[in-house]
Amino acid sequence: MIALPPLPALHASHAGVWLHDGESTRAVSRGEAVARAAETPVLLLNAPLTGQRLGYGDLSGLDLLELWAFLFPARFLVPTPKGLAEAVGLSPPQREQDVPALLSEATRLLLEQVAGDAPWPEREGAWTAAQSLHRLRWSWAPLVASAIPRPEQGERWLFSRLPEWEEEAPRPAPRPVALTPEEIGERLSGLTGANAETRPGQRDYALAVGAGFAPRQHRDRPNMVLAEAGTGIGKTLGYLAPASLWAEQSGGTVWISTYTKALQRQLDAETLRLPDPPTGKRTGRVVVRKGRENYLCLLNLEDALQGGFTGRAAILAQLAARWASYSKDGDMVGGDLPGWLPTLFRRNGSTALTDRRGECIYAGCPHYRKCFIEHGVRASAHADIVIANHALVMINAARGRESGNIPTRMIFDEGHHIFDAADSTFALALTGQEAIELRRWVIGPEGSSRGRRRGLAARLADVTSYDGEGARAIEQAREAATSLPSDDWLKRVTGGEPFGPLEKLLAACRSHVFARAEDGKADVDAGYGLETELAEPDGDLVEAAMEAAQALDALLRPLNHLGKRLEAILAEGPDWMDGPARARIEGAIASLGWRADLVSGWLAMLARIGGPNDPDFVDWLAVDRYEGREYDIGLHRHWLDPTRPFAQTVLKPAHGVVLTSATLRGGDGHWPTAEARSGAPHVGAAPIRFEAASPFDYASQAEVLIVTDIKRGDIGALAAAYARLIEAAQGGTLGLFTAIRRLRAVHARIADRLARASLPLYAQHVDPIDTGTLVDIFRDDMRASLLGTDALRDGVDVPGHSLRLLVMEGVPWSKPTVLHAARKLAAQGQGGGNAYDDALIRARLAQAFGRLIRRADDRGSFVILSAAMPSRLLSAFPANVPIRRMTLDEAVISVSERLGFATPLVHQTGESGMKQI
Repeated sequence: MIALPPLPALHASHAGVWLHDGESTRAVSRGEAVARAAETPVLLLNAPLTGQRLGYGDLSGLDLLELWAFLFPARFLVPTPKGLAEAVGLSPPQREQDVPALLSEATRLLLEQVAGDAPWPEREGAWTAAQSLHRLRWSWAPLVASAIPRPEQGERWLFSRLPEWEEEAPRPAPRPVALTPEEIGERLSGLTGANAETRPGQRDYALAVGAGFAPRQHRDRPNMVLAEAGTGIGKTLGYLAPASLWAEQSGGTVWISTYTKALQRQLDAETLRLPDPPTGKRTGRVVVRKGRENYLCLLNLEDALQGGFTGRAAILAQLAARWASYSKDGDMVGGDLPGWLPTLFRRNGSTALTDRRGECIYAGCPHYRKCFIEHGVRASAHADIVIANHALVMINAARGRESGNIPTRMIFDEGHHIFDAADSTFALALTGQEAIELRRWVIGPEGSSRGRRRGLAARLADVTSYDGEGARAIEQAREAATSLPSDDWLKRVTGGEPFGPLEKLLAACRSHVFARAEDGKADVDAGYGLETELAEPDGDLVEAAMEAAQALDALLRPLNHLGKRLEAILAEGPDWMDGPARARIEGAIASLGWRADLVSGWLAMLARIGGPNDPDFVDWLAVDRYEGREYDIGLHRHWLDPTRPFAQTVLKPAHGVVLTSATLRGGDGHWPTAEARSGAPHVGAAPIRFEAASPFDYASQAEVLIVTDIKRGDIGALAAAYARLIEAAQGGTLGLFTAIRRLRAVHARIADRLARASLPLYAQHVDPIDTGTLVDIFRDDMRASLLGTDALRDGVDVPGHSLRLLVMEGVPWSKPTVLHAARKLAAQGQGGGNAYDDALIRARLAQAFGRLIRRADDRGSFVILSAAMPSRLLSAFPANVPIRRMTLDEAVISVSERLGFATPLVHQTGESGMKQI
């Protein structure tokens, strides 16, 4: 047994603060807790959260989450006392005051697990990392270093332990195959298992999806299936059956695209059910892909480990290096990196470890053959199934990158989000933040700026030494890029001293917005942002746009010329061009291409100022602000119908496309709505439609309650309603808000009250915890409740008793933005108008309701705190679910009776953590 030095342990919740010092635990004041933590290291669990609850933002100590991240990188842990207890084999604490003693005992057990010769899969590299962390004065280093014995042989450096990818011959085109109903049914039975719950409609659903894999009959006309399957049908296994079968028989790849990272994780787990392929090789059969900005960049990590990071960021880099050695795929956002790890460091440095600025030098990187991103790109070219997201699929198709690795058979799960994903992907923004990133990409580091920002000249040094014309193009691009905004651009623009034509344009945009925007209608709740339609511009804006366009044109010409020179060098094939050099130049050509397209788009947008209106687009000016502070300024352009570019770049080249969702028709039951928002009208062929209603008995499992006596704008009444309803359900509540300000106000008023009833409360935009981890905590604790915004409306999958009450603060009306008004006006011209608004709101209500009942034994209540809920929107809910309008008192009684709680419950242990009366 390890003998630990006497270490006090501290736990703070909304119910109070407790300190364990030696043999006893006592309640202490917040002031005493902060003073004790400042004078001696204390054991904590989640220091930022503890500090927030103590009102002391920079609290430091011995955080057990950091210890876990060092000892067991890439292992899942729910960052709560209950989660920690279960991970180390202890009984979960029954009371808040029991937590400090748990922290002490867990510390001893964790260090004992890795001491001496104890079996420890993550032992390699730990001793070396501990020495590095000791030099960085990591608080855990002395204890860790004394527990881990020095290895007999020197440990390999991280970068020598990572596997390399290998080039493979291009995969042949998939063979045309026709799947039979018998084959699909047999595969589905194998996936669900012999003892699986019978799901009516699942087989019919799988057969309908299978039609999307039939051989295509006409060019630019994919086999397109729109499949709406209610919650409980079993969509995931339903489409995995034909998808996996087609991939095996044809030798091709099926891309399954989602909108949320949560569904990507769920899909990855479900593919473990797939039978072994005929070759017997499962490795690489299923690949998860995301955008480059999600993955650890090894060159950035090396720079950080060699002095690029200091202070707490340097400690984060060491922990990230430990994780990289054991990570499945290097995914830092939603992968096997604990989502809570960056938040422990207030995200100081985490974003600098990923490729967020498009600075990748491809084959010029010393870690190119070990790069996590390149591993994924190559693996996906030979995989049976690639699990991606909507944005990545669209971007790949639009840019043509990945050496032709563009999917031709696709399943878009969460298909109701295709319109929104396309809207974001094919949009254009000429803002200060976007322009300064382009400047950094062209020029590289300037002045006191830090980080690994290599400009064009550094990335193409060998090209410039070989090709004088290319070198001149790079120099011309560098000179032209000086007209773009530079560091401190926002200070100069808001201070009335812009420098250069682009900053003058931003200043003119800002002046125009403040002159034209309807301040009284500004979206205060979303961050005080201001916007105005780009119409009838004043003279100053027109003149600034002309000067900015000249500056951008001067940049575009050398970028285009450089791209042509690189293509010529590839064609010449000089002696020095080996495989890595060719790959690097090909990457540079692709990167130049899409940045040239970006500048061309900016020029088209500037031509609109003072020129004719383009009916295909919606243009506006905006000043983005958060809590009254400006952070960006610029021009924005969105397609009026973003499914047009989606159909052109994604649908038409495809052979088979399936869009599926539980709410594909938007909650109003109309197929034309689904078709219009899927891009189907733009491919010239009618899609196959399939519909399967949910098998759940909503009449007995759920209810919709509309509370009529909460006055709009009365925060006190709103908070009291949330508190009483959560108490009635004894936790297990998901509260949805349309405004961050109201969410914070309600949380502040009810957190202490619920804590005294042993009902934990967590909230987005309040707790220093990422959204994914908040959902993990909510799922793990039957008595916890979670408050959030739109991100939780359809990004949460919490089956079972953990989610038994869903409360919405009001009707989720659309925000009155310029873009929304333009689309509503266009719909009105086609007979829509208010119907357009209603369809969007019904879809949001249907998506939210879909969170509540996830399996046959679920029960729950859906409560809307708004007397103004129009009856015409109630068709968003299943036809047989009971819907009643009532007072809050009546709603509290109804929730208690439906969930079987007659009185407040005493917290009990067991699987549910609850006692039913």
